[in-house]
Amino acid sequence: MRARFNPRMESTRFIVPGLIAMILAIMAVLLTALTVAREWEQGSMEQLFSTPVGRLEVVLGKLLPYLVIGMVQVLLVVSVGALLFDVPIRGSLALLFTAALLFLGCMLGQGLLISVITRAQMVSTQVGMISAFLPTILLSGFMFPIANMPWPLQAIATIVPARYFIEVLRGVLLKGNGIHVLWPQLLAMGIFAAVMVALATLRFKRRLD
Repeated sequence: MRARFNPRMESTRFIVPGLIAMILAIMAVLLTALTVAREWEQGSMEQLFSTPVGRLEVVLGKLLPYLVIGMVQVLLVVSVGALLFDVPIRGSLALLFTAALLFLGCMLGQGLLISVITRAQMVSTQVGMISAFLPTILLSGFMFPIANMPWPLQAIATIVPARYFIEVLRGVLLKGNGIHVLWPQLLAMGIFAAVMVALATLRFKRRLD
């Protein structure tokens, strides 16, 4: 028996892609989960309502700075994985960073939606950790193969963005796959990101309760 893409069975080559997804998921959700909630708690949301900006502009203004921070973190994490843990990069870096951009959009949008709904930093942090950490660890294929899970868990795993991002990471880093193989994963993350941003925009109301 020989593992095709990891013939020496090095655990780092299997774990590092999952760790990249886990780090980005937790960081992105927690960053945006505190943004709008902090505005409500500090009372500065009234000043935002007095400006002529629309709901979508407010949402994008909250997301874009953290998107830039997230892409810098992607560069650092991938570099550390390649230099310190000898994880190969056999595929396209452009494809890898495109997938990372979509994944960050998913998780940042999810965190912002949590923040808009809860309006409390403590609750946002707790919900963000539960909704980002546990699915990324248990339902993304990081620790356990999705094919070996019961069918209800496999169904839930289809809406976990980390599942698709880990598939892209392993495909690009270990197998050298291109977009002709990984486009379904990119499409799934793009749809999830668009849904999260749309829901956050709809839930954001320019009025005080």
